Amino acid sequence: MDLLDWHRGTLSSRRLQVLIAHLPQDAHVMRAIHGESAEWSLTDHLLAATVDHLAVANWMFAAVNRDEDSEIAEYPTPIPRPGIDEDRDEDADYAEADFPTSRPSELAAFFSR
Repeated sequence: MDLLDWHRGTLSSRRLQVLIAHLPQDAHVMRAIHGESAEWSLTDHLLAATVDHLAVANWMFAAVNRDEDSEIAEYPTPIPRPGIDEDRDEDADYAEADFPTSRPSELAAFFSR
C-alpha cells in the first residue's frame, strides 16, 4: 500500500482512515503515538494484575503462617507496566486511589500481631 495514492486521488480518505484505525498494536505509528504502552494488550495488563494479586495473596499467607521468631518476607514488587513511572512515591499511589486500601507496612503490622 502506497500512502502517496491518497495524494494521487486513487486512495479515498475513508479507506486511509480505516487502514490507520486498524493498524496492529505493534505498528511503528502506534508506538509513536502511545509510546511503550502500545506494546501491552488488555490481556497482558490483566495477566500482570493476576500475577501481582497472587503474589500478594501468597505473601499474606506466608506472613500469617510464619513462626513468631522469623521475620516477615519482603512485600512482593509488582510487575512493571509500560508507561508507569517506577520511581513514584508509594504513598502517593495510595492517596490517588479511589478506594480504601492499606500500605504493605500496615498489612505486615496487622498480620504480625
